[in-house]
Amino acid sequence: MKSFGEVDALRGIDLTVARGSVLGVLGPNGAGKTTAVRILATLLRPTSGHGYVEGHDVVRDAAAVRELIGLTGQATALVDELTGRENLVMVGRLHHLAKAEAEARARALLEQFDLVDAADRTAKTYSGGMRRRLDLAASLVGRPKVLFLDEPTTGLDPRSRLAMWDVIRGLVREGTTLLLTTQYLDEADELADDIVVIDRGKVIAEGTSDQLKDRVGGDVVAFSVMSDDATANAVEAIANVGDGPPTVTGLDISVAVGSRGSEALLDVVRRLDAAGIAVSGLGIRRPSLDDVFLALTGHVAEEESA
Repeated sequence: MKSFGEVDALRGIDLTVARGSVLGVLGPNGAGKTTAVRILATLLRPTSGHGYVEGHDVVRDAAAVRELIGLTGQATALVDELTGRENLVMVGRLHHLAKAEAEARARALLEQFDLVDAADRTAKTYSGGMRRRLDLAASLVGRPKVLFLDEPTTGLDPRSRLAMWDVIRGLVREGTTLLLTTQYLDEADELADDIVVIDRGKVIAEGTSDQLKDRVGGDVVAFSVMSDDATANAVEAIANVGDGPPTVTGLDISVAVGSRGSEALLDVVRRLDAAGIAVSGLGIRRPSLDDVFLALTGHVAEEESA
């Protein structure tokens, strides 16, 4: 548990990450993800309870924990006036590496993260994606056994986000244990072996990505009608297709169909055609983070204040 005055940021959570695996901690802003990471990374003391990293208590054995971990937070921990190379060498020296060893480690990481061409440019000239890669490289200078990634792709463009995913997959192949916080279900789907969903400081669900999606009805057939007048007719036409009644939001209509995505899509097409209802954007989608949170908590995963 962690409280800030009268505000309970964490109200009791239990996280376990197997060595060499990835635990995705999923939740909206204000859910408590960053607070949990900061406690495990020895940056905050819990109000009550205990945390352990590789068997070391994060309060009593904080120094030992820091020797084992790396952290990439939501804000980059870079010195803008230093070059990419200088940033990495500085981190190496802070890890008590000899100067030659720190420089060698910097060269290796610049190559690994495709930053060689920008190595001698100041960090303030880097793009958002480059800054995130450099920040992640800095967290690996000390060869951590456990790496905490706190929303590492927030604010990145799609190309940079995919590149970051590739880097993370490479770390997993090398045996690094990862705790990854994210607001994106697709990111957890791509990277995590197991997922814990946190909302308002408490764990509300856990399991694999598929298990979580199945809890909110599996596949969803969605489409949009052309006018308000067509909404009622479309709902009536597809009333018995799904596992429950269709959901209507303005001109958008969706229906949960479990694992019968393709079959149900064909059924919806036939029914709408027979009723003479024109639609757009007809297709199948998997549940989104909002779908998961709406099913589990009754509210969508909007960005909440911390």
